[in-house]
Amino acid sequence: MFDALRSRYRDAVRRLRRVERREVREFRRWIEHTDNLVHATTLVAVPLLIALVTVLSNAVPQLSFLLFPPLASGSYTLFSDPEGRYSSPRRFVAGLTLSAASGWLALELVTLFLVEPTGLFRVSAAAAALTVFLTGVVTWALDVEEPSAYACGLLVLLIDASPFAYVVSVLASTTLVALVFLVWRREFYENRERYLYRSTKGDDHVLVPMRGDRGTATAYLGARLAAAHDAGKVVLFATVPPDGDGERKDASDGDDAGTDSDALANRLESCAADLQTEIGVPCQVVVASSDAPATAALRTARKENCDLVVAPYEQRHGHLSSHVRSLFGSDRDVIAARVPPDDRRWRRVLVPIRRAGEGAHAKVEFARRLAGPTGSVAVATCIDGEDERRRAEAMLADVVETFEGSFETRVARDSIESFLATTAPTYDLTLIGASTDRTAASRFISPPTFERIDEIDAAVAVVHRG
Repeated sequence: MFDALRSRYRDAVRRLRRVERREVREFRRWIEHTDNLVHATTLVAVPLLIALVTVLSNAVPQLSFLLFPPLASGSYTLFSDPEGRYSSPRRFVAGLTLSAASGWLALELVTLFLVEPTGLFRVSAAAAALTVFLTGVVTWALDVEEPSAYACGLLVLLIDASPFAYVVSVLASTTLVALVFLVWRREFYENRERYLYRSTKGDDHVLVPMRGDRGTATAYLGARLAAAHDAGKVVLFATVPPDGDGERKDASDGDDAGTDSDALANRLESCAADLQTEIGVPCQVVVASSDAPATAALRTARKENCDLVVAPYEQRHGHLSSHVRSLFGSDRDVIAARVPPDDRRWRRVLVPIRRAGEGAHAKVEFARRLAGPTGSVAVATCIDGEDERRRAEAMLADVVETFEGSFETRVARDSIESFLATTAPTYDLTLIGASTDRTAASRFISPPTFERIDEIDAAVAVVHRG
């Protein structure tokens, strides 16, 4: 009985761990969207900063709680649009502080020259008008216009404490918020590729199934992807029909391998030597005996610790071949490349995307690796109307800004098929998503882009994220 309970406990723990891994994986995909990252940060950072300022305000009686509304509004503006016009820490601190000083000055001038009834929650109309005027003039002249500045200046007219103490508290509080924002933006937001984007952390061990007349060109594509990382390596893989026992054979098995396996291994060894000489990436060769090439390729990828499979693109009777479909159904990242047999270098790469996220980041990262430091990468999206242009431009900027190097971004008011028909042939390679993250119903209503561009005379690579 005790053994049965222990077995059930272990099964429950395993199930919980699988659920936990799945939830973590889904969260990472969700947080890769820049909008989601910014909103999540805003929901966490602004309340924590306001709580910190509240603690300081309670500890120092001279700090007025009336600064909280403009401080919270200004903090939200900073974190919700880190690259926007009002995302400058200097503008935030100077704008709010100068507005508080303008309110103080207006209060002193009105008190000196005018006598109006004032009291609790009664404010001089002249002081309010003068505060708004002075705030607008000062912030405009010094180029520190801040939406929350006017509220911060007007609140001076309501405080019971010293206006000087209020101005100092605004300066101290905004400086604290600005420093936190500056550290977050420089160390995390601008480097979120390093912390969040899985596409930059792996895919340096590449398995290449050598199939058809495009096998060598595909091997060069995989080798250039692997060479972008110091720990990169390439495994050239092929299968031969199974013998009697159906067991796997490696090129290193020597006399135990059959004649067909030896001849095939020699061809692969020759290709591997060329790759090592021209690209400088370590290569090894594996020849397996199997009548299920895709299954054998995935099994070898796991054994050789390959996180990316780069295979030739194949079709049967106008549809994706079973071999490529099996690879796309795996948990490995897969690139199915339709490249001319004599291609060896891809310096100009086009990356069409529909939305920001894991798939877009992966394609841009692969394109950057292939183009190299001297090549060029264009990231494009298509829109239906001009009202979508600004949002599309912002989306493209979010995708490319975290990667090193220069990028071209293009927004085309056209269908994706027409755009690729006219644009893709002018590039060395076009990277398209496999859309395997979409539901079957979604794929039925709107087939993946790569299934609609068979007639385009251009090199295309279809990217599947495992």
